[in-house]
Amino acid sequence: MKAFIVLLLTALVLFADTVAAEEVTVDIRKVEMLERLIKQQQQQLESLQQQLNQLKKATTDAQTEARQAKFRADELENRVKRSSSDPDADLQASAGKVVTSGGGEQVKLAISGQVNRMVNIVDDGKDTEAYFVDNDNSESRVRFDGTARATDDLTLGTTIELTIAPNIAGGVSQVDKETNNVFDQRITEASLESKRYGKLSLGKGHTATYGSASQDLSRTDVIAYAEISDTAGGMLFREKSDDTLTNVRIVDTFQAFNGLSRKNRLRYDTPSFYGFRLAGSAISDERYDAALYWGGQGYGFKAVGAAAFADPNQDDTDFQYDGSFSLLHENTGLNLTLSAGLLDRDNQDDAQNFYGKLGWLTRFFSFGETAFGVDYTRSLNLPTENDDGYSVGVAAVQQLEAYGTELYGLYRLYSLDRDVEPEVNNISVVSFGTRVRF
Repeated sequence: MKAFIVLLLTALVLFADTVAAEEVTVDIRKVEMLERLIKQQQQQLESLQQQLNQLKKATTDAQTEARQAKFRADELENRVKRSSSDPDADLQASAGKVVTSGGGEQVKLAISGQVNRMVNIVDDGKDTEAYFVDNDNSESRVRFDGTARATDDLTLGTTIELTIAPNIAGGVSQVDKETNNVFDQRITEASLESKRYGKLSLGKGHTATYGSASQDLSRTDVIAYAEISDTAGGMLFREKSDDTLTNVRIVDTFQAFNGLSRKNRLRYDTPSFYGFRLAGSAISDERYDAALYWGGQGYGFKAVGAAAFADPNQDDTDFQYDGSFSLLHENTGLNLTLSAGLLDRDNQDDAQNFYGKLGWLTRFFSFGETAFGVDYTRSLNLPTENDDGYSVGVAAVQQLEAYGTELYGLYRLYSLDRDVEPEVNNISVVSFGTRVRF
């Protein structure tokens, strides 16, 4: 009996040890399986985190690109709409920030402006000198726009725009290198605008034809557009024989006949109809003008154009005619700009101007578009019927969109051919500068 009990206890102990060993083995396996499972889950979580980070970056990049694309699209749309009647479209498009006004609760005041400074390195056939000027293509200025919504359809407006342009390029020459510090009113007008009936403007401002010869979508117009004399208009041609300065300036030889500029006038603009709009103005000193503008887009293109005539009320002249057209292919950025103008004169041949530019608008950098342009100008019967001129230019403009800034450079050759003595030297101009808008 005692032996039986000892044998039974021994069997129980062996069984217990076996069971314990199996349980330990099972527990170890479970732990190993759990460790492997946890490691796999950690790897999956790390992979998911990487994918999430990539998605966040892609989303941020897409949002940034979308904002930039919207900025470019909105800006170009504004240029199409505004440039169809206004040569200063860029500045007005930036006048969106509002400050308080003392004109009443319904009146909003927007302040905008720009500084546009440039260096001209001029070779007139004898000397090469540097001139530090304000860019006459789009001179420095400050602008105040007051608006008041009278009804859902009717808006009252006022504008005061002042030129602040030390040493403006059109007044600088070899004999006056530091001159013509301009502080003058560009615009002082009141307006009444209706979406249904159009816009009526009274005061000094753009005449109906101003800008009709300079429709331009190339984005190089800050330094190169149809009015090629604006870059260095005051420079004098030199005689070839003895390098004597003549009294003929670049601006006397090259004129785009770009309407009647800014005058005291009463102007009316019709509402836009399928992109077309008519404008007409009655101007002081018995002058008047009218113009047809158009702007539109489709089939991958954007375009603006204008045709105009004016009575400048000048001695020995009749009417002045001009027109321009600019076409941009959106996908490639390739663009074409054409302009022509004519002054009908009584006692001598008509003065004429022809301008053409090929351009390319692209985006090398994320911070802004880059624009290139190559142009050619032919001037006939200016300043007299015995004179013809031609000019070629190469321009580049870099946009810094977030800062309202453009950096630009230009090379331009001005040449004047005279049928009578004296012959004159060519003038070469290298220009570089910046326009900063606020």
